[in-house]
Amino acid sequence: MLKINHLFPAIFLIIAAACSAPSTNNDLASSYPNFSGIYPHLAYYNEESECGTGAVVPWADRLWVITYGAHLPYGSSDKLYEITPDLQQIVRPESIGGTPANRMIHTESRQLFIGPYAISQSRDVRVIPYEQMPGRHTGNARHLTDPSGKIYYGTMEEGFYEVDVTTLEVNTLYVDGNVTRPPGEPLDTKLLLGAHGKGLYSGQGVMVYSNNGESGQRARDEFDIEAGSLYEWDGNEWKLVRRNQFVEVSGPGGIHGNKNPETDPIWATGWDHKSVLLGVRDADAGWEFFRLPKASHSYDGAHGWNTEWPRIRDVGTEQNPDYLMTMHGMFWRFPAGFTRTSTSGIRPRSAYLKVIGDFARWQDWVVFGADDSANKEFLNKRRAKGSLEGPGQSNSNLWFVAQDMLDRFGPATANAAVWLNEEVGAGISSEPVLFTGWDHITLWIQNQGSKSAQFTLQIDPSGKGEWQDYRSLDIRPGASEAITFGADEQAEWMRIIPKSATKATAHLAYVTQDNRGTQRDGLFAGVNKVGDQPATGALLYGLGDNRRKLGLAAKRMEDGKYVEAGYYELDASMVLERVEDPEMETFITTKFAIPEQVVTVEEGSVLVVDDRNRRWRLPLGDRKFDSWSMNGQMRICREVATERDLFNCHGTFYELPAENADGYAKIRPVASHDLLVTDYASYRGMLVISGVDPDMADSNPHVIRSKDKQLAVWAGVIDDLWKLGKPTGNGGPWVNSRVAKGVPSDPYLFGFYDKKRVELKHSAAKAVTFSILFEPVGHGPWLTWKEITVQPGETAHLEFPKGLEARWVRLVADSDCEATSWFTYD
Repeated sequence: MLKINHLFPAIFLIIAAACSAPSTNNDLASSYPNFSGIYPHLAYYNEESECGTGAVVPWADRLWVITYGAHLPYGSSDKLYEITPDLQQIVRPESIGGTPANRMIHTESRQLFIGPYAISQSRDVRVIPYEQMPGRHTGNARHLTDPSGKIYYGTMEEGFYEVDVTTLEVNTLYVDGNVTRPPGEPLDTKLLLGAHGKGLYSGQGVMVYSNNGESGQRARDEFDIEAGSLYEWDGNEWKLVRRNQFVEVSGPGGIHGNKNPETDPIWATGWDHKSVLLGVRDADAGWEFFRLPKASHSYDGAHGWNTEWPRIRDVGTEQNPDYLMTMHGMFWRFPAGFTRTSTSGIRPRSAYLKVIGDFARWQDWVVFGADDSANKEFLNKRRAKGSLEGPGQSNSNLWFVAQDMLDRFGPATANAAVWLNEEVGAGISSEPVLFTGWDHITLWIQNQGSKSAQFTLQIDPSGKGEWQDYRSLDIRPGASEAITFGADEQAEWMRIIPKSATKATAHLAYVTQDNRGTQRDGLFAGVNKVGDQPATGALLYGLGDNRRKLGLAAKRMEDGKYVEAGYYELDASMVLERVEDPEMETFITTKFAIPEQVVTVEEGSVLVVDDRNRRWRLPLGDRKFDSWSMNGQMRICREVATERDLFNCHGTFYELPAENADGYAKIRPVASHDLLVTDYASYRGMLVISGVDPDMADSNPHVIRSKDKQLAVWAGVIDDLWKLGKPTGNGGPWVNSRVAKGVPSDPYLFGFYDKKRVELKHSAAKAVTFSILFEPVGHGPWLTWKEITVQPGETAHLEFPKGLEARWVRLVADSDCEATSWFTYD
């Protein structure tokens, strides 16, 4: 048994005390440096293409953690970790690795089953070899007929086993697809529809299994095809519940299983291209489904790879349960008593950027296990990154968060559709969609049929299924309406019923007031400003070959350009020092060079042409960013959370989904800033930024200065970026531009900004009418919102109503002219 107990110099004790993290009753934990809740010494590495966190479980006075590689059904270099109350990390010698994400506490035998391991209350670890139970273990469930003596295991490739909790004897119920695959042939599971298994749970006489993806090339290229499934098994036969992508399956009993399995509800979360899906199973009435909005679309790949293991877990106490749900980049408050007949209480908490595999309450923290840095970026390639590669070795870490912080990350602005370019039947209701918890909700509805259509909005104020008519809309063919509801006009759920058959889109945009100011938090003190002449920067690379350090190729400013300034390394103790390694310095300088001209800064916007040659326009920040954004001196795009990118463009950090999750169409601004960030990377679960003033190390514990005092980096967590301040910007798709009649402008980003207004003018000798069109999500229809007629020589000023939300805006003129459209986002 290996104990890793790092000792650190006094300076790092100061850092640990100053950096923000929850308190602990054990003073020894404070001897380790932490950066916004990340303890670098707790990082875990493997020798695989990915190093995700499969499970995080408090048990026997310890925190137990398993990691996984991408596709390793017979074991890997991954480990089982035991974390002591004073934050020592013990690598268990019984470790056999694999791709495990299962966990269950079996009450009767007083054992934790986590991955292929069974752990007793005295912390003895027994192992079930992969020779006996092959596959990528994705879930455990209580046994349907012998719950005290056996448990179920499920794998991602539809292998199902029952295991005797005393002897660990394995009985194969269904053979794992990796076993039946002929050598050299593609993996193609045959038992169930969909691919990429996720959740497993039992109750009400069935075992429920979910998968969140689809196999084949189309699933790798397109995000909105039919994919995934939710199934239930009665001990003999499988029944398809729903053909959509599903992940978590759980109930109020959580990791222990339901206390009253015959009657307790079963919950399932999933999604389609329109929204998040939430299912609840009633023992008598069966399944019912509801729709919730998505904060992030980075999870939307049809193959399912972009989504790890969203969970519903109790992070409260035995006296005060507090269920936390993670789904599509949102922390949700989930009601413990959620049933088919009592559906009130689901509320958004805040948005986050981390990729979270599991979490649990432990001591005074909520501890999240992340998927931070994958050696292989899988399908997440794009021109904006140039030849940039992933880190030399996959690694991730735990993130320790105070409970009250769960409401204080990003604004909960989100979106959901109930219909999207689809045929709807007369009198047939849409599925209920959440209709409360935000400051404003805008309903965008378009009649795409050939005749006028009437739609009735119904609400369920109590969540008890007591539906009542709320509003009636008559919409002409081809026309659309936008209705914004305030917080006092909302109810638990809303649904829409068409009076006659038609084709329609109905989309809801949910807005939380962004109360952040435009001033950045003091934790970023020392990062160079764009108006300064920075002395040093560095290109960053997580080293391979088990060196477990961050390599930095330093750059010094001379005559307005960076020149090479030596090679440095940052270690687990957060000591930064110069190292003589010209070969590694050359490797980083070459392989991680910042590409030039990946965006085009124009007079009114930043033009992005994506890998499918779609055109997108983003707002401008400080004009000092113009040259820095194009000349290869400032990193624009990089993966810092597995299979999604951070896009730092003209003074705004954006979350950028992978291209197979629709890429720039679903870009989301996180925060605006005036910082000249040379480079940024993920390292040991932290976000590390270069382009920092070394002299700030004495006053800001997030700044790490090299021993020779010539170089410094900033260290925190990716979700610190929300503290830079709310997104702002200005510009537009037309600036003194030649505009053709009826030809729309390029899409210009509109969503996630606070106060928004536009000015319109033209040079024509007659009045010109401009149509303002919005696209709510990124892959839906364009909806006409308003027409504005502008007289010759005049400028029209329009302030957008509070709460009006859509992702993209564009304009169309009714005459040839030269026009300017200038949007200002404060």
